[in-house]
Amino acid sequence: MAGACWAASMASLAFPQTLINTNNHLSDHSTLSAPKFHFAGHGNLLRRCKSPRILRKRASYRAEGLIESAVDVPLLTGLEVIERLRAKREQLKVKQQFLAMYSSVLGGIVTDSAAMSIPLDDHMVHRGHGVFDTAAIMDGHLYELDQHLDRIHRSASMAKIRPPFDRETIRQILIRTVGVSQCRKGSLRYWLSAGPGDFQLSPSCCPESALYAVVIQDQSPLDSRGIKVITSSVPMKPPQFATMKSVNYLPNVLSKMDAEEVGAYAAIWLDDEGLVAEGPNMNVGFVTKERELLMPRFDKILSGCTAKRVLSLAEELVKEGKIKGIRVGDVMVEEGKGSEEMMLIGSGILVRSVIQWDDQVVGNGKEGPVAQALLNAILADMKSGPSSVRTPVPY
Repeated sequence: MAGACWAASMASLAFPQTLINTNNHLSDHSTLSAPKFHFAGHGNLLRRCKSPRILRKRASYRAEGLIESAVDVPLLTGLEVIERLRAKREQLKVKQQFLAMYSSVLGGIVTDSAAMSIPLDDHMVHRGHGVFDTAAIMDGHLYELDQHLDRIHRSASMAKIRPPFDRETIRQILIRTVGVSQCRKGSLRYWLSAGPGDFQLSPSCCPESALYAVVIQDQSPLDSRGIKVITSSVPMKPPQFATMKSVNYLPNVLSKMDAEEVGAYAAIWLDDEGLVAEGPNMNVGFVTKERELLMPRFDKILSGCTAKRVLSLAEELVKEGKIKGIRVGDVMVEEGKGSEEMMLIGSGILVRSVIQWDDQVVGNGKEGPVAQALLNAILADMKSGPSSVRTPVPY
């Protein structure tokens, strides 16, 4: 009886249909206003059924507090969805603006932020099966695009994601997306996903993988003031996942939140041996008492493109006598806290001095000269570096 009531109830509802035609345009085939549904726990499914048994069951649910007050939920057409998304975006007070998005699912680029979306059944969304990377945009050039492309392909291979296009096609799509955006200073973030298909665990039924890319313009000025960090209480990811730039950033998020809750900028991870590892989305560097630039090994942490470029640019500081050498190796916590300088290094912050770690002041408690010199070097490299790190964008 309950099954028949369900079928009768569902059959009696007339839903307007929103379709996507072969030209990828939304077409609303209903001229009626969208109906409103009244959700009242279990009762909304059984309202049309009049049997005494069902009515007694509803009374029992109400007595037990399982039926809540009615809530009006409209059924939206495709056009209404876009309108609402656009209105929501306009209401947001954010510093980042999304200027263009490429989606291989759509097969093109959109500049309306309301249309910048990913299917809910994409396995990157509900299973975290995706990888990503970011390249800075400076003066109409993509900085270290090829280095970041190499890394995302390594990450995709580790995540068993076969890209939908070859490397050069992906490269041209990314450059084209930036060109359409007209952004000359910002960042390009892009993802390779197992793709949409279903809500199963395995992506075996996903027709193909997906590529997404978004051009971001951030109005926040570069901040070079010294910051405080803490030791993370959130366990870091094991090397297999820490060395892969996947979308599984929940440990990173919780680590960052832990820091913010005590007024710090970020939390520093220690590896399974108690050695200094990395921050939630940046590498760590030190200037030792012997005046060496020291960074942790990359075998258990993400191989930072910016960090590696900083190591290369630091060779000039050795020639100038600002540091005596460069070393990548094990870093004890005591050595890090007792260093002359500490810095965070990443594409989002470039190079930033750390003036306090937990309760211990680092160095003299002020922004370090080596960190400032490296920041100046990376900024100059972004603006006038060699063609190996600067890819021009045709606008």
